Amino acid sequence: MEGFDPVVRAYPLKFKAPTLGDNRSPEKRLRDALSQELNQEQLYFPLQIARELPDVLPSSGYKVRAIVAKDHCGWRLCGCVPDEKPSKVLGLAVDLGSTSVVFYLVDLVSGKTIETLSKENPQRAHGEDILDRIIFAQRGGLKQLQKEVIDLFNGSAKELCKKAEATTSELFFMSVAGNTTMCHFFLALDPSHICKEPYIPAVNRFDIIFPSELGLDINPNAPVYVLPNVGSYFGGDLIAGILASKMAEREEISLLVDVGTNAEVVLGNKDWLVACAGAAGPALEGGILSCGMRAQPGAIERVEISPVDLSVHIKTIGDEPPKGLCGSGIIDLLAAMFEAGLVDQTGKLMIQRDPSRMTKIGHEWAYIVAFETETAHKQPVYITQSDIKNLIRSKGAMYTILNVVIQSVGITFDDIENFYVAGAFGNYIDPKKAITIGMLPDIPLERFKPLGNSAGKGAVRVLLDSSSMARIDEICDKITYLEMNVRGDFMNQLTGALFLPHTDLSRFPNVAKRLNLR
Repeated sequence: MEGFDPVVRAYPLKFKAPTLGDNRSPEKRLRDALSQELNQEQLYFPLQIARELPDVLPSSGYKVRAIVAKDHCGWRLCGCVPDEKPSKVLGLAVDLGSTSVVFYLVDLVSGKTIETLSKENPQRAHGEDILDRIIFAQRGGLKQLQKEVIDLFNGSAKELCKKAEATTSELFFMSVAGNTTMCHFFLALDPSHICKEPYIPAVNRFDIIFPSELGLDINPNAPVYVLPNVGSYFGGDLIAGILASKMAEREEISLLVDVGTNAEVVLGNKDWLVACAGAAGPALEGGILSCGMRAQPGAIERVEISPVDLSVHIKTIGDEPPKGLCGSGIIDLLAAMFEAGLVDQTGKLMIQRDPSRMTKIGHEWAYIVAFETETAHKQPVYITQSDIKNLIRSKGAMYTILNVVIQSVGITFDDIENFYVAGAFGNYIDPKKAITIGMLPDIPLERFKPLGNSAGKGAVRVLLDSSSMARIDEICDKITYLEMNVRGDFMNQLTGALFLPHTDLSRFPNVAKRLNLR
C-alpha cells in the first residue's frame, strides 16, 4: 500500500538465554533488540510490561513479538507476547460527530479497514443543538456527557473486535476526530467559553492520552490521539478533512467546505491555509424547515420539476414513501422551482404558476412537493414561503463565506483547482443544483470533488501514516483563522447573495445562460 507507514508495528524477536557472561535484565535485552529495529530511537518502556517480562521471556523460549506504537514523543512499547501466540495488531479510528459516531477498525499489518460501525451519539438526549449540551455541561452534566460517549466507545470497540474475532486488548492505537466541543465533552474539559466571546477553547492541542485516564477498555498502553482544534468553531474534524484531502501537500490551490450546523471552510495549498466558519448550515441540512428531516429512509433526496408541464418527480432514500426533505432534496427543490418559474429571483412563490400545488398552510403560502396520498404519514410534504426565505439566507451565507475567504487572499474562484465538499453534504448534493441557487460558485463541475466522511478518513490516515501527527502540527501552525463575526465585509456582501442565484448574474454565467434559454 502506497505510503503505508503504520503508527503501530510488531517485531518478532529471538533471544539467547541469560548466562553469567550475558546477565542483562529482561528489560535490557528487549530494549537493546528494539533499539536496533527502531534505529536507536528513544523507547518508552511501561512499568507493567517490565513486571511481566521476567515470566514472558523464559516461558516463550525467548521468542516473543514486541508491539510498539509511535506518538509525538517517539516509540512506546505496548505489548510483548510469545511469538507463537496468535495476536492481531489493530487500531481504532473514530469520527466523533454530534449526531453520529463512526468507528473504523483497522488492521495495522495489512492497512485495511476490516470493520466499520456507525452509532447514534447518546448525548443527543440532552439536545440536538450543541449549545443545549454546553448548557447541560455548565449545570453539572459534564461528567455525564463524558461517560455517555466513553460507554459508547467501549461498547462499540467490543462489538467491532468480536466481529473481527479479536479482543479489545489487541487495540494498540486510537485516533479521534471531532469538532472542538465534542472533543471537550470526550475529555471532560470545560466547554463554557467555546460559545461566548472571545470564543476560547480550554485546550487547542492535546498531548497523547492513555486509556486509564478516560476509562477506555482497550490495550492499557495504547496511545489515544485526539486531533487538535484551531478555535471554537474549527475543530479536529476539519483538520482531519485537510489531512484526508491532502490539500496542504499540493502546489495547486484547493478549497474544502464542510456544511453541518455551521459552514466550515479552508482555502490554500502546501504553503498557506486560510480558514473560517460561519452559521450557514441549519436550513441546508433540513433542521429548521417545516418538512425538513435527516438523511434517512423516506427522506426526499432528489427533485425534478418539468418546466413544460410542471410535473414533479422525486426520489427518496431507500425508495420508501416520502416523509420529508433532507439537505440534498431541499437544494434540488429550490433549484427546480427557480428554473420552472415557481419562485422568482427574490424567492417569492409564484402562486398562479401552478395553483394545483400552491396552498395556504396556516397563514402563509406553501408549495406541495408530495400530496398526502403519496406520503408515508398521510400528510403532505411541502415548503413554505418562510422555509424558502430561511433557505436563501443559508445559501447566501454559504456563498458569502466562500467569497470573503477567497477575497481575503486576493484570488478568484477561477483560481481554485480542487473544490472539496466534505461529509454527507458533499456526498449527496448535486453541485449543479447548488450553483443554480447561488450557494456554490459557478465553476466547472469537474472541479467539485466529494470527500465523503473526511473526518473518519483523516482519523484512519493517522493510523496508517506515522508522519501524520507531525503533519497535523504543521497544518495547525500554518492556518490563519478569519473570524466571520467581526468582519464588516461579510454582512455587506451577504445582502447581494440573498437572491437567486445572486443580484450580480455575471457571477453565475452558466445559470444566467440557462435562464435565458428558459
